[in-house]
Amino acid sequence: MPGTAQTPHRPGEEQAARSAVARAVAEERVPIVAGLIRTTGDWELAEDCLQDAVERALQHWPLAGTPDNPAAWLATTARRRAVDILRRRRTESDKLQTLAQEPDEPVPPTDVTEGGYGDDVLRLLFTCCHPALPRAGQVALTLRTVAGLEIKEIARAFLTSEGTMGRRLLRAREKIRHAGIAFRVPPPHRVAERTAGVLAVIYLVFNEGYSASAGAGPRTELAEEAIRLARLTADLLPTDGEVLALQALLLFQHSRRHTRFGPDGAAVPMPEQDRSRWDRTLINEAFAALHSAEETAAAAGPYRWQARIAAEHVRARTPQDTDWSAIVTGFDGLLQLQPSPVIALNRAVAISFRDGAAAGLRELDAVADEPGLRGYHLVPAVRGDLLRRAGRGAEAVTAFQEALESAPTEAERGLLRRRLDELTGPPRPADVR
Repeated sequence: MPGTAQTPHRPGEEQAARSAVARAVAEERVPIVAGLIRTTGDWELAEDCLQDAVERALQHWPLAGTPDNPAAWLATTARRRAVDILRRRRTESDKLQTLAQEPDEPVPPTDVTEGGYGDDVLRLLFTCCHPALPRAGQVALTLRTVAGLEIKEIARAFLTSEGTMGRRLLRAREKIRHAGIAFRVPPPHRVAERTAGVLAVIYLVFNEGYSASAGAGPRTELAEEAIRLARLTADLLPTDGEVLALQALLLFQHSRRHTRFGPDGAAVPMPEQDRSRWDRTLINEAFAALHSAEETAAAAGPYRWQARIAAEHVRARTPQDTDWSAIVTGFDGLLQLQPSPVIALNRAVAISFRDGAAAGLRELDAVADEPGLRGYHLVPAVRGDLLRRAGRGAEAVTAFQEALESAPTEAERGLLRRRLDELTGPPRPADVR
C-alpha cells in the first residue's frame, strides 16, 4: 500500500544529516571508539561498529530527523551493534555482560574533566604508544584509531603501500591481543616512560607533515592532526611540562606555514620570510602553553628547549632583532639532554649568526665528520651558505652543487638552485665580524 512506504527525504534534509554526522564524528569519535575498545577489547570491532552507526545515521536521520544529541545516538547504535556481534560469536560472554550492563543511551561527555572521557582517551593514547610495539606500529595505530585516518591516507603520508600499512596495523593489533597489553593508563611510576612515547609519536607525525622529508612538499593536514593530538594530550595531562612544551613547539612551527615556501615552491629561509604573515593566533597560543610549561616544577626536557628556541625566532620583529645568544644557549641545553650531530649542526648555524660566518664555519668543521652527518645533504648546504655569507663565492658554489645532488625534496633543491643563481650575479659584501 502507498501509505506504508517511507517518505522520501529532501536534499536539504540529507545534507543536514551529513553535516550533523560529520560534526559528531569530528568532535566525539575518539571517546566513542575508546569506550567501545575498553568494553570489547577488540580494536577492529570498535571501529567497524562506529562506521556501521555512521552509515545507519546517514540512512535514518534524513527520514526521522537529526536527534538532539547526535554523538549519543552514534554511541548507542555502535554499542548495540557490538552487542549483536558479540552475541553471535558466543565466545565473549564476559564482554557481552559488561556491555549489556551499561546504560542504554550513554552520552559521551564533552568536558574532559567529567565522566570517563579523559580516562578512556588516555587509555587509547597510551595503548597505541605502548613500548612493546615498534615505533612504526605506534604511529600507524595512533593515526588510525585516535586520528581516524584511513589506511590509504596513512600509507600515502609515509610513502608506503596500502597493503604494507594494513599489515603494520594488523601486527600492532595482534601484538596487543596476544601479548595481553592492557587497555589502561599505566601506574604512576611508568607514566613518564609511556608519555615520552606518546609525545615522540606526535612529534614524528608533525615532522612528517611539516617537512615531508621524502616527498614533494609538506602535508598540512598531517601537521594539523599532530597539533590536534598535542592539544588533546595537553588537555588530558595539563601539568606535564613536556606535554605543554611540545604543544607550544608545534604551534610555533606551524605559525610560519604560509611563508615557508615561495610561489615557485622553493623553501624560504626564516630570515627571508614575511613575518607579517605569521599566524599570531597560533603564536599567542604557543606562548601561553610555553608559559604554563615553564611554571611546572620539572626540569626542562628536550621539547621545552626546542620550544624556547622557536619562541626566540617568533619573538623577534625582524631577523636583526633575533637574540642569537639565547638560541645558542637553547642548543647547548638541548645537546646536554640529547647529544646529536644534527643538533650540533644547528648550533653551528646559530653561532654563525651570533658571532659571524667564520665562527660558524669553525663550528661546522668540528662536527662535519661525525658519523651521523656523513652523507647528510644539509652539511654542504650549510657550508655553502656560510661560505656565501663570508664572501667566498667560488667555494660556496662547489658546496651548493654538492648539496643539490643529494637534497631529498624539490623545495630544498629550489632554494639551492636560487642560491647558485645568486652567486652568478654581482659580488655580495662579506659577512665578517
